[in-house]
Amino acid sequence: MTQYLILPGLGNSGPTHWQTYFEESSPQFKRVQQQSWTEPVCAEWIANLDKAVLEYDPALVVLVAHSLACSTVAHWVKNYNRTIKGALLVAPSDPEADIYTFPAKGFAPVPLDPLPFPSIVVSSSNDIWVTPDRARHFAEHWGSEFLDIGAAGHVNADSGHYQWEEGLEILKRLG
Repeated sequence: MTQYLILPGLGNSGPTHWQTYFEESSPQFKRVQQQSWTEPVCAEWIANLDKAVLEYDPALVVLVAHSLACSTVAHWVKNYNRTIKGALLVAPSDPEADIYTFPAKGFAPVPLDPLPFPSIVVSSSNDIWVTPDRARHFAEHWGSEFLDIGAAGHVNADSGHYQWEEGLEILKRLG
């Protein structure tokens, strides 16, 4: 049975975020906890991700990443070289952009190595944390399917994505 690991970005995903809805929808969803949600350190985030993946058969794991967690997945692949069932990478923020001034350590530059598993990058045309061209750039280098869902903000609760049934439908493509 597929195990979905929820990977929130900076600040975690609050009670009205679609990731929380996914997590509460089925015991197959589990959130990967991090030491710091406000001052993330990439090495810690990828170590916690690896530990969570190894709690299951990696061939049955699908990652469900949002924002900075998309970069986390790219760093995890580069450092741990594990193969999983797939990854849904939603609204990948760009820690290399000038607008990204958060205290996040070790996430830039974002690895551009191909991911060794199926993946889908979901992007919005008006996300302030990544330009559409940069999101497409990530998808192309990672070997991901690219899906532009139009003007959807950062695809979070602030942009009205609470239950996000469309996201669950997209996720079905991976597992």
